[in-house]
Amino acid sequence: MTSFLYRAETLLVRSLLALIRALPAAAASNLGGIVARTIGPPLPVSKIADRNLQLAMPELDAPARRRIVRDCWENLGRTVGEFPHIARLPHNTPSGAGWSVEGAEHLETAKASGRPVIFFSGHIGNWELMPPVVARYGMPFASFYRAASNPGVDSLIHSLRQEAMGQDVPMFPKGAKGARSALKYLSRGGHLGVLGDQKMNDGIEARLFGRPAMTASAAAVFALRHDALIVTGHVRRDGPARLVLVVDAPFSPEKTDDRAKDVLALTQLFNDRLESWIRKIPGAWLWLHRRWDKALYRNMTTPC
Repeated sequence: MTSFLYRAETLLVRSLLALIRALPAAAASNLGGIVARTIGPPLPVSKIADRNLQLAMPELDAPARRRIVRDCWENLGRTVGEFPHIARLPHNTPSGAGWSVEGAEHLETAKASGRPVIFFSGHIGNWELMPPVVARYGMPFASFYRAASNPGVDSLIHSLRQEAMGQDVPMFPKGAKGARSALKYLSRGGHLGVLGDQKMNDGIEARLFGRPAMTASAAAVFALRHDALIVTGHVRRDGPARLVLVVDAPFSPEKTDDRAKDVLALTQLFNDRLESWIRKIPGAWLWLHRRWDKALYRNMTTPC
């Protein structure tokens, strides 16, 4: 029965992707945004988003939180609608669909360094844009992923990402085995991308929006171990399928005789950058996951 359901689900997803691909990129983005903005806010998971906003930005009133939750869903829908079009979005268009880079010189500096590079970002804007754009600057990077439970759907997602990259780049499963493979990849001079904004129960405690938050330390550990150059950045949405990769200046990790202290300091730096990006455009972040201690989510009420 499970096999049948998986095949049916894969067929449905394949058909939806074909429909989205047949639309112009901007139209697909608009359609995805409208559908998600309409369907998403009433769903129970939106209570998590509302609670996250209460914890992160207690100064916001209920109407402001509702607007951000709607914007969050719209951004997610647009990201899905744009996903099949990423590989064919034009570069530096004067208007309409396309992508550009702010801070392209930082990518060129990282490339010229000849060092392994760790690219750090979060689920902001259309996060699927970062890998293919960086690859076009000569630094295709491997990344971690959590496989979809349906192997057929997982294969479709993987194929779209490889198509966008224009080449076959490793994707490591989350967990100890994937971490070992990623370390080997870095040791051979490869580059690694990390989306480090979700809760990691077996991570380390850093702070996010002033609250303790269990945070993945892999990016910091890998950078320190292999003296990798670090580039942080995020994707800003300027319109339907009009995306800008904002790249920060590269830097080297600071090392002392206390490795645990160094890992925490670098992990905190990553969280601080995430927070600064999110505060600029709160609706661009994926607020739908429990980011802080589970006790803070008990007895949630429906957003008023």
